[in-house]
Amino acid sequence: MTLDYPVPFHTPNLVWDSTIAIYLFLLGISSGAVQLAIAFKRSHKLENPSQNWIIRAGVILGSVPTLIGLTLLIFHLARPWTFWKLMFNYQFNSVMSMGVMLFQVYMLFLVLWAVVIFKNEIEALIQRFMPKLRFVMKFIGFAERLMSPVEVILFVLAAVLGAYTGFLLSALISYPMLNNPVLPALFLASGTSSGIAATFLIILIAGKLKGDSHESHFIHKFEVPIMVTELGLLVCFFVGLYFGGGQKTLALYNALSGFWGAVFWIGVFFIGILIPLMANMFASERFKYNRTFIIWVSIFDLIGVLCLRYFILYAGQLTVA
Repeated sequence: MTLDYPVPFHTPNLVWDSTIAIYLFLLGISSGAVQLAIAFKRSHKLENPSQNWIIRAGVILGSVPTLIGLTLLIFHLARPWTFWKLMFNYQFNSVMSMGVMLFQVYMLFLVLWAVVIFKNEIEALIQRFMPKLRFVMKFIGFAERLMSPVEVILFVLAAVLGAYTGFLLSALISYPMLNNPVLPALFLASGTSSGIAATFLIILIAGKLKGDSHESHFIHKFEVPIMVTELGLLVCFFVGLYFGGGQKTLALYNALSGFWGAVFWIGVFFIGILIPLMANMFASERFKYNRTFIIWVSIFDLIGVLCLRYFILYAGQLTVA
């Protein structure tokens, strides 16, 4: 199949559009931010975790992007008012149905984790506004005793959520570029990268922490390894298409030419990977821990990850097997 149409966002074989790209982007942020927050909490003895901005960012970015993404997905359906049926009727041979189950379990453990972290704040609010709900503190106290296994399970669920975004696309078996085993790992790595970038923005802008704070030093340790992993997975992704022959090779050619080729080279590779990677590897200590510098690098990272979601989704649907 050869390309004979010039409109990038409207192709004859289009099944999923921009809504799905944003949905995948938001889930990646949630996955990465929660993994980072749990890693920070378990590696530090925090007297009051609710006051730490990495933990706060994990709770905010873990919940809000996921809920926004699910809302977008619901209204993207032909009959959004029947979405509730998916939440109770599971089909184990459906990637979408299994994803709904994953979201439910993920949100349950995220809520458990969050209410234990903000236990004191919740207790103060109940005593002030709703004293009749004081019995809720007994349940939170019970959840607190299970905090360690809850964190481990939540970390695993966050990682699975990040990989699931890739599995969701790879289930489209009629598209050679999307039916690729590297996609789950690639989306997990890029989602983790976006979660790190979003956490940086939260702690530096909302939390007003300094660029050379302990939290910033902790996050910096993960940036380069994650970006190098993402770059390596991208190479594996394209090499697999190149040597796959037939429609896979054609899918690679179609994807890296024209409009979506420009999106990849400029948006994904140059803005999203090369600039942040070079900035973190070669910038002096004065720049590397400069607040404004980190904010700009994080913005470039988020732009790159969003471009990657759009590129994979749209360029992947250019070629049909």
